[in-house]
Amino acid sequence: QVQLVESGGDLVQPGGSLRLSCAASGFTLDSYAIGWFRQAPGKEREGVSCFSSADGITYYADSVKGRFTISRDNAKNTVYLQMNGLKPEDTAVYYCVADPNTYYTGRHYCGGPRGMDYWGKGTLVTVSS
Repeated sequence: QVQLVESGGDLVQPGGSLRLSCAASGFTLDSYAIGWFRQAPGKEREGVSCFSSADGITYYADSVKGRFTISRDNAKNTVYLQMNGLKPEDTAVYYCVADPNTYYTGRHYCGGPRGMDYWGKGTLVTVSS
């Protein structure tokens, strides 16, 4: 049974940093496409960062480029999202995602309507002074 469990969400001041973690079980992360999406109140979901071995390129939304970094620890079967220089507009529920289909690129997963097959329940990040 595929499971993704996020942690690390918190209240942080503007300019601060957070690292989100996503523990995967029921499958091996390094054989899947992975990523993070977010959804702010009243807004559509947004693909924050996605990676697929289809092209080996990590996609980042323009809104987070240069501030957020996705990484993976295969030994721990865990995905991370390091978030620096946080802004109030980064406030959202952040979801870890994964998909066994590595045919599509990270840009396709994050930037298109498809999303990924497996989703965690989300962790809340609030950026406020």
